[in-house]
Amino acid sequence: MADLVKIKRGLDIPLVGEAEKTIQEAPKAEMYAIIPDDFHGVVPKILVKSGDAVKAGTPLMCDKNRPEVNFVSPVSGTVEAVNRGERRKVLEIVVKSDGKFESVEFEKLDAKKMDAQAIKETLLQSGLFAFIKQRPYDVIANPEVAPRDIFVTAFDSAPLAPEFEFVAKDEEAALQAGVDVLAKLTNGKVYVGVNATSQIKLNGCEVVKFQGAHPAGNVGVQIANIAPISKGEVVWTISAFDLLLIGRLFTTGKLDFTRIITLAGSEVEAPKYVKTTMGASIASVITGNVKKADHNQRIISGNVLTGTKVSAQDYLRAYSSQITIIPEGDDCNEFVGWATPGCGKFSVSRTFGSWLFGKNKKYNIDARLRGGERGIIMSGEYDSVFPMDILPEFLVKAVIAFDIDKMENLGIYEVAPEDFALCEFVDTSKLPLQQIIRNGLDALMKEMN
Repeated sequence: MADLVKIKRGLDIPLVGEAEKTIQEAPKAEMYAIIPDDFHGVVPKILVKSGDAVKAGTPLMCDKNRPEVNFVSPVSGTVEAVNRGERRKVLEIVVKSDGKFESVEFEKLDAKKMDAQAIKETLLQSGLFAFIKQRPYDVIANPEVAPRDIFVTAFDSAPLAPEFEFVAKDEEAALQAGVDVLAKLTNGKVYVGVNATSQIKLNGCEVVKFQGAHPAGNVGVQIANIAPISKGEVVWTISAFDLLLIGRLFTTGKLDFTRIITLAGSEVEAPKYVKTTMGASIASVITGNVKKADHNQRIISGNVLTGTKVSAQDYLRAYSSQITIIPEGDDCNEFVGWATPGCGKFSVSRTFGSWLFGKNKKYNIDARLRGGERGIIMSGEYDSVFPMDILPEFLVKAVIAFDIDKMENLGIYEVAPEDFALCEFVDTSKLPLQQIIRNGLDALMKEMN
């Protein structure tokens, strides 16, 4: 395997609103929340009730199917509410912060002197195991199954994503401690995927550099280029942004859910990096830095391709490392818009005249679908942005038909919904490809188990 992997297919979406490399601390939020829907496949069992006192690290819920997997409070305070929706589905567990950010006490630990079982118990008890996912199926890892390898992606190539090395420039010790933890959890290797220009130095793992357009930063692309998954194999994955949480626990003995995220997008007054806490109210991060506009705005917890649509009254999702704000576009009516030269419109092909301005032009793209759903078109457009040794169009059709043999032969065990986000963006059929893949993985996991 080469030290530098060049990704030849993909697409960088040049959006207006890239964050300036300055860090501003957000005001402390009054309310924080854990949202069960962030943890796909988990059946929540609530462990607290309204009025209970909690610290950062106090379990708020666990998985009914695996009670050892805890999901904990990100701050200290009292449980404000357990909000439920239809059929008593748990929507969110809200904690009112006391402003002290006290943590459940753990010992300072040296992973090199611990065995795998002791490390797993610490991660499960602290709630940090929930940030480790597995492939196949792209769900929270099963702690009872040893992974073949563990993959860490230490850069995010999505539109307007934060630069990991800037975020982690003062946390080298925590990052190394996190890698030491992972090394004890597998008999295989720990691979860390970094950007081609990265200066990250780590011990106890293999650092692999990647060069190319998005989705070069997706862990699925990195797995496919380093050590692809075969049927029957299990690998674990984690974002380096989340690995810092594990490293902090082992180096300090306390849980610290602080995140440095980007507040970016064309509707942000001054895009920048913001220091906040996982689960904080969106309003605490964006208030005072959103442009006043006469049109609707879409707030996204995450990036524009895979993030979750939220409102200012919602909360920063567990896995999110950015908040993006773009125009909604639902109040925009263009007269024969398709027939204009489109010099200010982004196009993957050369449909609009904007390609004459080169690749450095930035675009203010809104959230409109720009077309209706129709039958899948076998045009090869997915292949142009899908840098894995998989036939994406055929795999999508196999998933829709739920043909298990074809799904397996076409690589279903290697992919996650995020790997199809760019395919969804360029898709002239306007199909919800990420949801199709998610449904296929869920049905396959149920069938196999």
